[in-house]
Amino acid sequence: MRYHGLTWDHPRGYNALAAAQADGGPVDWSVQPLEGFESAPIAELCANYDLVVLDHPHLGEALATGCLTPLEDVFPAGALARIAGGAIGPAYSSYAMDGHQWALPLDAATQVMALRPDLTDHRPTTWADVIAASADGTVALSLAGPHAALSFLSVCASIDATLDMRDSGWPDEATSIEATEILIALHASSPAQVRDLNPIGLLEHMSRNDDVALIPLIYGYVNYAAPDRAHPILFRNAPSGVRPGSILGGTGIAISAKAQVSDTLREHLLWLMSPEVQAGFIPDHDGQPGLRSAWADPMVNAAWGDFYTNTDATLEAATIRPRHDGYIAFQSRASVALRDALAGGLSARTIARMLIDMHGQSLPNHKALT
Repeated sequence: MRYHGLTWDHPRGYNALAAAQADGGPVDWSVQPLEGFESAPIAELCANYDLVVLDHPHLGEALATGCLTPLEDVFPAGALARIAGGAIGPAYSSYAMDGHQWALPLDAATQVMALRPDLTDHRPTTWADVIAASADGTVALSLAGPHAALSFLSVCASIDATLDMRDSGWPDEATSIEATEILIALHASSPAQVRDLNPIGLLEHMSRNDDVALIPLIYGYVNYAAPDRAHPILFRNAPSGVRPGSILGGTGIAISAKAQVSDTLREHLLWLMSPEVQAGFIPDHDGQPGLRSAWADPMVNAAWGDFYTNTDATLEAATIRPRHDGYIAFQSRASVALRDALAGGLSARTIARMLIDMHGQSLPNHKALT
């Protein structure tokens, strides 16, 4: 029996799955652009595919439409417990909601720092350090698409170690103002020519041009750390306030409600999540594993410029986003509003209050925050 799966169109998201398909795996994989992965309605995707690679903020929408299969109905409890215990940071727990597990953490990622070591001697560890480094105009922000809101939330997470948004929480006003002040300071000197680039485009630009030397927050893509690239990018832990603040990304494999799961599919998915495959087959085919053991593996790190050990502390401390039905649309609207506000020179207090109000309006029954 053959299955149809949908992932995203980048070597990190596709190559390992395509290689597994070529080796006789039971899933035929199609791809969608990064923008579709970030914002496409999950119910529509599940209506057309048996397996969908998704991000954890889609869960509220998925549960509201009943389009996913709980993994407890598919896998033995012991198998899920082993994956849960081996996953790095909140990569597994981010897909747990309403008492069920909805995806396997195939890929782990979060926002980290990226720099060109041949262009800058700066190795900032705090936001004050980043602002100081930005004086020469080569420090870029990742603000395109939903990433304006995500960058804002990552700065908030660095300021407030107690920030917990998994049940639709949001940073308080004081934290929001402080985070916005940091973004305002950096936006003033951020290179305008790269502001419309998504993380993949921004890292591509950084690796090919000399006008961006440092990005304080961008989703880590191990592919750009490869030592054989003309200009390898050095990834490091995100800037810290009270912790290296970062908003969890990565992807999970979810099973649509319409899929008829066979033993072959079940075994294949558990194979993808096995320690041997996560530290071998996945990184060997440009993937970014979800298990802690793979991130700590010396051979994996040697092959990829120590990307994993340089950023694992940020991933371990990463924050889970709100996951309520309506969050994905809010994330897009909030990013547009934040970009416009930064460009328009609005005050930090005005921007912070705007985002708090927008988030409250996105909640079920328009439950406003105070």
